[in-house]
Amino acid sequence: MAEFDRRDFLTAALAGAGALALGTPAWASFPTRYPAIRKAAEDGREAAIKRIQDWIAHPAIAAEDLNMKEGAEYMANLAREAGFDAPTIVPTDGYPGVFATMDNGAKRTLALYFMYDVKQFDAAEWSSPPLEGRIVDKPGFGRAIVGRGAVNQKGPEATVLAALHAFRAAKVKLPVNLVLVAEGEEEIGSPHFHQVVQSPKVLAALKRAEGIFIPASWQDMNGNVAVNLGSKGVVELELIASGEHWGRGPKGDIHSSMKAMVDSPAWRLVQALNTLVTPDGNTAAIDGWFENVRPLTAREKELIAEIARNGDEATQKKLLGVTRWIDDLPYAQALERLASQPTVNIEGLVSGYTGPGGKTILPGRAVAKLDLRLVPNQTRTEAVAKLRAYLDKKGFNDVELKVTGGYDPTETAEDSRIIRAELATYKRAGVKATLNPRLAGSWPGAVFTAPPVSLPAGHFGLGHGSGAHAPDEYYVVESTNPKVAGIVDAVMGYVDMFYQIAQVS
Repeated sequence: MAEFDRRDFLTAALAGAGALALGTPAWASFPTRYPAIRKAAEDGREAAIKRIQDWIAHPAIAAEDLNMKEGAEYMANLAREAGFDAPTIVPTDGYPGVFATMDNGAKRTLALYFMYDVKQFDAAEWSSPPLEGRIVDKPGFGRAIVGRGAVNQKGPEATVLAALHAFRAAKVKLPVNLVLVAEGEEEIGSPHFHQVVQSPKVLAALKRAEGIFIPASWQDMNGNVAVNLGSKGVVELELIASGEHWGRGPKGDIHSSMKAMVDSPAWRLVQALNTLVTPDGNTAAIDGWFENVRPLTAREKELIAEIARNGDEATQKKLLGVTRWIDDLPYAQALERLASQPTVNIEGLVSGYTGPGGKTILPGRAVAKLDLRLVPNQTRTEAVAKLRAYLDKKGFNDVELKVTGGYDPTETAEDSRIIRAELATYKRAGVKATLNPRLAGSWPGAVFTAPPVSLPAGHFGLGHGSGAHAPDEYYVVESTNPKVAGIVDAVMGYVDMFYQIAQVS
């Protein structure tokens, strides 16, 4: 089974109840609302598809220090071509961000969050080259672009840009002003993005906005979506055990026969990891880990109960390749746990030889890649400090802790203008939208929702894509499913969202 991504689980588990009625989708009425813009979007369809394919062909991969300067310049040029005023590359202590504004003389301003970096890839795992952006058939959905970054996030982002091109081609002024902030470090935990957002010009522009959203394409096969009122935070880190820091075991790899008289850093790391969780591996055992965890509110429990009533538990288990939830919990309780529990997860373990056959060595170094998912009211700073203190208390002060990225949880009020505008847009499009109290995955929304920005933030978009971080990632551009938007209808969804932000009281 292919790797199952956080966005896939959100789409399938939380998109909510029931299918749309058979027949013509409501977004078919968009031409009568915005005829000139719709015609421009249809005329620009091929250019919009090529824009995604060309962008896929120019990867910026922060984890590999690949094309990062070029990636920022490419992002700035895309913004410039879409009508933003003088896009600026914003330096940080890491990789740069991109900032741009579009003054349309409107009463209200909407902000957009983009990322220009993508995950690493192994071309041997793909059925078509990951940088070619080939268009292939996806049963149940239609024709889709396959490539690294297709859905995460270049396809949805380029669709927003296509909406801006359509406005310009139709000679129609946007009903809102726009602020664009983009980063190149999302896939490594956004370690320096706050420097972009809190730079004086960017912060001043964001302060004028009603809210900010990241483009999304999470329609399931029935056309349903989830509207997230928050996301878990995350800390990405490495724990490293080595003979050099431990003062025991070898400084480098030695023959495994020496294990009878030499300590093993690999076993040292395993022992340290075992202390972090309960024996079943399901609950963090770090001192003080739960002291600031905010319980679910009555409203959040109500929303989760609705998701459980209308969801398809059997399909979720099949998609995830599991037969049971933790502790054999009923579906509703499993979903509550998903939204409410912070986690300590091992992403990967690396030590010694992992190739074909055996290689009798005693490794001098072992590394565990971990991610910590955080819930309100935990913080990244708190989590890292408690983990370090706990390791030291247990006698593992020699185990190095290297934080590579992360940010706090995010929350947005249900009655905020951006959430109400999203719901209004989905309703006008005939899309079933289910409120989800918290996305189990993470994005750097806390950079916006926390002071000094204090801006409501969320996800929005029509269309479908899947496979983020996995081989054969795809984004549907020509839908054969009447309940799921193709690229032109997705463009019109963003168009209507702009109008809803301008109109919602």
